Amino acid sequence: MRLSPLKLVSTVLLAIAAGWAQTDPGPRGGAPGAGTPIAGLTAGELDFFTNHGIPVFSEVEDVSDGLGPRFNLDSCGGCHIQPALGGSSPAVNPQVTRLTLMAPGNTLPSFLSMNGPVREARFVKNPDGSPDGGVHALFTISGRPDKPAGCSITQPDFAGQVARNNVIFRIPTPTFGLGLVEAITDTTIRNNLSSNGGLKALAGIRGHVNTNGNDGTVTRFGWKAQNKSLAIFSGEAYNVEMGVTNVNFPNEREEDPKCATNGTPESHDAFNVGSVDPGDITMFTAFMRFLDQPAPVTSYGSVTADSINRGRTLFNTIGCNLCHTPSLTSGKSSSAALSNKQVNLYSDLAVHRMGSTLADGVTQGSADEDEFRTAPLWGLGQRIFFLHDGRTKDLLQAIRAHTSQCGFRDNNCTESEANIVTGLFNVLPSAQKQDILNFLRSL
Repeated sequence: MRLSPLKLVSTVLLAIAAGWAQTDPGPRGGAPGAGTPIAGLTAGELDFFTNHGIPVFSEVEDVSDGLGPRFNLDSCGGCHIQPALGGSSPAVNPQVTRLTLMAPGNTLPSFLSMNGPVREARFVKNPDGSPDGGVHALFTISGRPDKPAGCSITQPDFAGQVARNNVIFRIPTPTFGLGLVEAITDTTIRNNLSSNGGLKALAGIRGHVNTNGNDGTVTRFGWKAQNKSLAIFSGEAYNVEMGVTNVNFPNEREEDPKCATNGTPESHDAFNVGSVDPGDITMFTAFMRFLDQPAPVTSYGSVTADSINRGRTLFNTIGCNLCHTPSLTSGKSSSAALSNKQVNLYSDLAVHRMGSTLADGVTQGSADEDEFRTAPLWGLGQRIFFLHDGRTKDLLQAIRAHTSQCGFRDNNCTESEANIVTGLFNVLPSAQKQDILNFLRSL
């Protein structure tokens, strides 16, 4: 069949356009660029990281260890494994593959899938309309062979909550380099936030730090920068995600007396004559504190160093760096390995208004319903799922989701601080967009 001249020209133009269209290169292959201990640890720090932190972070919990009565998964390593232990959600969801082993008799919620991200669920509102925002664990121990006799609690009504649009999701954040993040001083974070004030004002970028309610110090861990320290982060996750009570969070979240039969805290420091056996959260904390920051690459696959370098320049030129600060410096730490180091996190650790497109309706600390911490971009090259709820695997879609425009009379809409910068990205030629995507996947 012969094409008409007009059809032929159209076909050629479409082919050329397709060749020019920018695409996410996808998760970078090759060896993991993360998951190793930071250089310069003392012999004792390295021993604790290797022989205590790694095994405890990896282990699968049983009811006798404190699992449940309600939980989301039965190990830290199951959630934090991409591209190495300590990372983010893997390509195949263990909440699905392990369901019959860890939570027999439970129903798989509709928002979990084999190829989707590990998720926790939060309800936005209580039945009376007041704010909720808390995590509602996905599974129970009721069907497990190691459950206490008579334990018969049921899962929340996730189907009903989804139908009422009352469920939002969070996915695991990578834990690489978090000891360095913890060591950045509050002053450094605040000074960085106030820097480049003129440019930020022109770009519509404001932002603020989230803070601890008692002493006003900067909180920095979690999707809304709601947690102060790695010890708090560890203790809360152990209790909320696995249901294990510990010295930081010593009370059961589900106190049905037929299910919550262990003494609390279930994970605790053991005091022996002449020695102390630290609890699990101390080992979790050490594991995360001593993980090195992800290492970027200068080229990968068919992506050249020239493209990455052009992308880095464009990233700064259009203003992405105004929130995703390429580097901060840690302060003086009691661990020499963390002291006065360059921290290439690509984040200002502040929270910014992202608008109605990403708003989840949940307030944490001083972070409002549509405010989120600037997600660190280090390790992005090997990450699979993006945004707080893992709604996309496509980096280009994640960038575009930073835009939130409101109509003239849309009183329920809030705009994103990233609108102008994202708009600048959108009007770049496709080749330049591709350079930025290539650069991001090099991190």
